[in-house]
Amino acid sequence: MKLKITIPKDKKHTETVTCVAWSSADEVISTGDDHKILKWNLVTGESFPLSTLPADVFPTDMSILPSQSKAGKNSSDVFVITSSDGKFHLFSNAGRIEKSVEAHKGAVLSGKWSKDGSALLTAGEDGQIKIWSRSGMLRSTLAQLPCCIYSVVWSPESDNVLYTNGKQLVIKPLQPSAKPLTWKAHDGIVLKVDWNSVNNLILSGGEDCKYKIWDSYGRPLYSSAIHDYPITSVSWSPDGNLFTVGSFNMLRLCDRSGWSHGLEKPTTGSVFNVAWSMDGTQVAAACADGHVMLAHCIEKRLEWCEFEVTLTGRKTIEVRNVVNDAHETLELRDRVIKMSLAFKHLVVVTSSQCLVYSTNNFNTPAIFDPRDGNISFIQQCEKHFLIVDHVGLYIYSYEGRQICSPKLPGGVRGSSLSIRTVSLSPDVLAVRDVKNDHSVMLYDANSGKLLGDGAPVVHTMEILTVHLSQCGPMSDRFLAIIDKNHDLYLTPVRKTSSNHRLPKLASMVQSLKWNSNVNILCGLRDMKLLVWFYPRALFLDKDILPQTLHERECSEFGKNPELCDFNENTVIVRRADGSICSISNMPYPAMLHRLVAADKWNEAVRLCRFAKLKSLWACLASMTLKEKDLATAEIAYAAIGEVDKVEYLKHIKSIPSKEVRTAEITLLSGSVNEAEAILIQGGFIYRAIQLNLDLFHWERALELAVKHKTHVDTVLGYRQVYLNQIHKQETSNKFKQYSKGVEINWQNIESKIEMELEKEGK
Repeated sequence: MKLKITIPKDKKHTETVTCVAWSSADEVISTGDDHKILKWNLVTGESFPLSTLPADVFPTDMSILPSQSKAGKNSSDVFVITSSDGKFHLFSNAGRIEKSVEAHKGAVLSGKWSKDGSALLTAGEDGQIKIWSRSGMLRSTLAQLPCCIYSVVWSPESDNVLYTNGKQLVIKPLQPSAKPLTWKAHDGIVLKVDWNSVNNLILSGGEDCKYKIWDSYGRPLYSSAIHDYPITSVSWSPDGNLFTVGSFNMLRLCDRSGWSHGLEKPTTGSVFNVAWSMDGTQVAAACADGHVMLAHCIEKRLEWCEFEVTLTGRKTIEVRNVVNDAHETLELRDRVIKMSLAFKHLVVVTSSQCLVYSTNNFNTPAIFDPRDGNISFIQQCEKHFLIVDHVGLYIYSYEGRQICSPKLPGGVRGSSLSIRTVSLSPDVLAVRDVKNDHSVMLYDANSGKLLGDGAPVVHTMEILTVHLSQCGPMSDRFLAIIDKNHDLYLTPVRKTSSNHRLPKLASMVQSLKWNSNVNILCGLRDMKLLVWFYPRALFLDKDILPQTLHERECSEFGKNPELCDFNENTVIVRRADGSICSISNMPYPAMLHRLVAADKWNEAVRLCRFAKLKSLWACLASMTLKEKDLATAEIAYAAIGEVDKVEYLKHIKSIPSKEVRTAEITLLSGSVNEAEAILIQGGFIYRAIQLNLDLFHWERALELAVKHKTHVDTVLGYRQVYLNQIHKQETSNKFKQYSKGVEINWQNIESKIEMELEKEGK
């Protein structure tokens, strides 16, 4: 990917351009030291004067009122310009000054609207940071510093402010009692900062000729090499996947991780300001020589199986089949905003249409009109795909038919979501709650309604990423999450009660991907590739879960690599420097999954004997517990040396009742409550009571006995024997109460137990 730059031949500004901003997807507003305010139309390539500033006013910064705060057509494109005379000026769309406000002593160097457009933030040479109302009334003075503040931005939720303080960066909460977070960011004065609302990352550039990336706690994530000149501008793309860096005769396009996609060296002097279009495909830059530099992203490349798709121009896509070297050129009517390639389909969103191509035939796409032109991202699964725009979420079939539109809680907009906090599977959509980052909402992908009783999956910490498994029915659907500590947790989507505790699968996991074809999970940790051949073993037999894990040293990836894809037996990884490499995984686990899914147990056993891998036998052992195949389970557990479980399986096989066998297998998986429910539903009350007695769940055993009016004396008798063995007195009021009216006769107890066992045998 790179930027294709367009520089107009004729300079419309006669002096340095200091500010640029996008008023719409195809219109740019610019102003500079020549006091002109110009509007550029990218469709016609023309520009025309919008207004003229007074001769003593030199603009320093410009901010467009966010689109979601616009009340209507007449009030759209309200923008603010800060200037060197200590004022900020509110302009209407027609270029008329609505209001000029005395804001600071000395120049106002930075001015930014809040995300909802309800407040304006300004900072100046006098070291003050002030918050103003939409109409220009002063609300508060947030900070008073002894030095000049060059740049200031809002946090994603507009509840904090980030500003420069010499070589330091400061995050100041709006609450008066809260302490600010301060850290040294650069070796020189920090000139520009930006804070993305989607990925919650901070970008800074300074006089030390470096740009850096930080998280919201001030921890460093990336530091660039030293450039030739100071960094004069930085800007995130709206979706948070890219950012641009400007310096003297330089404009760099970078990935969110920090590595560079492309470097352009126009001879335009310093790039003082960079702005992204709302759809994240175009860039406008204010240059020192008077030019307004325009650029758009091209050569974005997607790969899936044998297909390679490249965006070669604003409206042109090249498709190549690397197997037979067949080429297709797709000429589109409008410029491409987003595209996605997976599951045998290419989805392309332009400024006015959405086109869905099948990889079998690129000649006849399904075409429909999207709801909004500002698309945040596209996500695909086997049956359908998801489009997230600035307004909401929409699930479509590959024939172009809208299936549903899930409603986000609390009026949350789609622009606040990212591809890491949303996951789509054939039957479930998972969305991390924007207002409560500890919970994940689960939606039915076919109806758009919340799953079950609507209870979210709740975690104890902030959730960073969510991933849904892609294969099998909903009963096999699992949600994997990575939290702020980079711990990996796994949960079935059907167990979504608020008190359901998420079981932990691994620690310090940096990146995660489910296989597209079978339910195999891979992750990256400490320069190692981890592959869980059967993650469901976490819920079936935790003891053999480590044996289903395959670890592989991957020190060649360097620090902070990222998983891009996991398809068939190939894992695609992007290194920290942006280069792509692939790793081949052993084919046997995927083959085993397919054999078990087809109920071919004999072939599965033969495969394990052929491969002679302990991890494969462990996977088969867990799979047999799920499918309740005792004969194969005995073979698999014997192969991995689990003698005690082989003996227990033999005991289960000797039980005549099917319900009791099922309950015992469920108990082997650690699901006590489920095993008890199976026994009670089948009418085996004594077995349910004995299950709790064996586990020393005395209160529950007595509760069942009293409720069903049977074996109360059995419970009291075993309780008495237990207390005698440990030399303790009874302390439970319940047991004291029932002991008074029940006689314990072991001959009667044993005869009743024998009758129960005889009844089971019949």
